[in-house]
Amino acid sequence: MAMNNQLLAVVQHIESERGVSREIVLTAIEQAISQAAHKNRDVTNDLRVAIDRKDFSLHVYDTLVCSDEETGPGFISLARAARFNHGNPVVEGQTIEIEMPASKLGRIAAQTSRQMIMQKIRDAERTNTFSEYKDRIGDIVSGTVSSVSNRDTYVTVGKTEMILPGKERIPTENYQVGDPIRAIILRVESDSKKGPSVVLSRASGKFVEALFRLEVSEIADGVVEIMGVSRDPGFRAKISVRTANENVDPVGACVGQRGSRVRSIVNELAGEKIDIVRWNEDIRQYVAQALAPARLESIEVDPVAPNTVHVLAAADQYSLAIGKRGQNVRLATKLTGWHVEVKKSMATASFEDQKAEAIKELAEMFSVSTSVATQMADAGYLSVEGIVEEDEASFIAATGLDEITAKGVYAAAKAVASLTSAGDGE
Repeated sequence: MAMNNQLLAVVQHIESERGVSREIVLTAIEQAISQAAHKNRDVTNDLRVAIDRKDFSLHVYDTLVCSDEETGPGFISLARAARFNHGNPVVEGQTIEIEMPASKLGRIAAQTSRQMIMQKIRDAERTNTFSEYKDRIGDIVSGTVSSVSNRDTYVTVGKTEMILPGKERIPTENYQVGDPIRAIILRVESDSKKGPSVVLSRASGKFVEALFRLEVSEIADGVVEIMGVSRDPGFRAKISVRTANENVDPVGACVGQRGSRVRSIVNELAGEKIDIVRWNEDIRQYVAQALAPARLESIEVDPVAPNTVHVLAAADQYSLAIGKRGQNVRLATKLTGWHVEVKKSMATASFEDQKAEAIKELAEMFSVSTSVATQMADAGYLSVEGIVEEDEASFIAATGLDEITAKGVYAAAKAVASLTSAGDGE
């Protein structure tokens, strides 16, 4: 029974260490030995392998044709066949299944079967992985960093090794082998050559959503609803929320008492700042919330360009509305799903700010260099109206521009002015 005990030990090891069920392991062993045995010329295509599910004994059966003469593989004499048939007579041409010693399969078959067994077990592992995680996309899992290759991080969760790709990491974080880590299951890839792989993410907006569901009971219960998330991983995120319950403050619920709830999420995200925005069906109110803490002068929906709003901010609020490297307005655009254009109000801006803004607009409008636009502004021409109020000769003399450039700008200004007046007439 030594062989049986050895087989049992192997099955138990695979079952516990690799998470593959006993029946799958036993079936894989049977199929692998059977496939390997068919490489032996002394057996037929009808050979089958069976492992007793109680005592783990291994049995090999082959089906032979009864013959007056044993003429080679696949045939058996009538006399021998009768002995295998418990003494009952057999006739020529009759087939009979006999049990043969496993040793007859040969050493090559044994070696091949071991390779096939491991391959089938790996296939079973992959199938188990796909089946277990394909319906868990969006769940947060906790694991341990098992290795780091280039920027990709491999994480062991239970008995499954998952991958956190470099682009799904928070860029400010670094990991070492053995570090604990939490991430969201982003997708399960089943078409990989190496089998199904579970892809994790800490950079996805979905990870922020999942963390809020864990921390904020009102979200988990459906009282507060997450309407959108925009994120610059590692630096800043915006999340919009709403509720139909008049007695619940959705923003306050997410912040928690003394900021306890949002603070735990910020800590999980390595200090990433989080703006919690109150959703509003009025896009102007929604954009105002999304651009907070900047105070805005006006928000207008573009009557022509779809899903576009124009925001006017005072000079001292303009930088705050735009954010460092445009981060605030970029996140607001992504959060609301509308293109947000922020301009500086000239009403309270200094003359220098107004002049700089005019130079920029002149350069863009007439497709000229900043230096040409500056010459025009220095001469007192800050708008189309100011240019066309003069005659061409006076404009050329006042700006000091070369005649070709000056005439081109003057003609363009006349064309713009005529289009504007025509539009007003309509």
